[in-house]
Amino acid sequence: MASNANPTGTDDTRAVEINTDTAKVVHATGDDSGAVLPRHNFFSRLYTGTGAFEVIGRRRLWYGISGAIVAIAIASIVLRGFTFGIDFAGGTTMSFPRGDATVSQVEQVFRQALGNDPESVVIVGSGAGATVQIRSGTLSNDQTAKLRNAVFDRFQPKDADGQPSKKAISDSAVSSTWGGQITKKAVIALVVFLVLVSLYITVRYERYMAISALTTMCFDLTVTAGVYSLVGFEVTPATVIGLLTILGFSLYDTVIVFDKVEENTHGFQHITRRTFAEQANLAVNQTFMRSINTSLISTLPVLALMVVAVWLLGVGTLKDLALVQLVGIIVGTYSSIFFATPLLVTLRERTELVRTHTRRVTRRRGPDAGKAPDKGQEQVRARAESDDDDGSTGRASASFAATGEAAPSKPAPGARPVRQSTGRHGRPTGKQNKR
Repeated sequence: MASNANPTGTDDTRAVEINTDTAKVVHATGDDSGAVLPRHNFFSRLYTGTGAFEVIGRRRLWYGISGAIVAIAIASIVLRGFTFGIDFAGGTTMSFPRGDATVSQVEQVFRQALGNDPESVVIVGSGAGATVQIRSGTLSNDQTAKLRNAVFDRFQPKDADGQPSKKAISDSAVSSTWGGQITKKAVIALVVFLVLVSLYITVRYERYMAISALTTMCFDLTVTAGVYSLVGFEVTPATVIGLLTILGFSLYDTVIVFDKVEENTHGFQHITRRTFAEQANLAVNQTFMRSINTSLISTLPVLALMVVAVWLLGVGTLKDLALVQLVGIIVGTYSSIFFATPLLVTLRERTELVRTHTRRVTRRRGPDAGKAPDKGQEQVRARAESDDDDGSTGRASASFAATGEAAPSKPAPGARPVRQSTGRHGRPTGKQNKR
């Protein structure tokens, strides 16, 4: 009986197995010095964007997390409301150099002078530049003068020359009418921004991408507002300006991911290598590092702004601006990766075109396509995906053909399926793979 000949013409038939713990190719002849497939760690896979991170396939998890976040945000907005600054609510503020004054001492002086408690007393800044800020409802001129005299008699604040002076005590008042005008203008600015962005998204992208991007922007707006309500951050005109800024940042991050999705899925219906969901998952993986780097680069100056505003200068406006930007960057980065693209895939999978294409890909992969791969197969697929994306398509497939190993039955998201090159009993057939 003629023996099966291998492609090299030698007599020994080599059976190949993949060790799932070491990802090493081991030959039945006892020679374990075969090629070693590298174990890609988390950061390597993140940097190369091989499609190893399953984002789209776990979109129900992200929907659950996102839904819980939105529910908490809405509940906080309804039950707790917002802490509006004096520019919105109206009132009187008074500030003076801190010296050795404490919050409890200032509250006591205010109570003794006017007979009621202030709305808030905070110490802004640190060191010699620290100031005390008192906020209360709208005070009359007589009440303001009485409070100024009481503060001066108790704390003796010093002016720029280092001498005690009432001029070191400043006050400002905002009427409720002015606060209403500021609120109206802030709402108009927000509405105009949303309208312009909606027009751009509708013209720039197809229908489902536009719906996903606009829904994501509403998600960012709701969650950021919910964080402000939950934590009790003060809402000021600077907060509104920062909110418009971070909505633009979130939109920018979403556009980056969608551009890659659009590139990967162009003409997808004519290719049965990956499903639409797998192409979208690959796009998310390929933009992971860019999104993270953009967020980190944006966060650093915001943190620096907070340090300068809070600890050095004691400027409340800068603090308000930095707070909303920091919250918005975090929320925007999360939503662009774990909400926008999964929502896009969910909407597109409702169309007949995508459903038909998914069935074609599933039939092409055969009856074993639903089996879960082991760890060794996942590493091989990630390696094959990396080779496929950097222009060396088919090298991993060729290695399976050369060794006679059965290709993994279910490719990783974005990976190119590899056809088997062995017979029914696992022996090499000697036949060349057909593409």
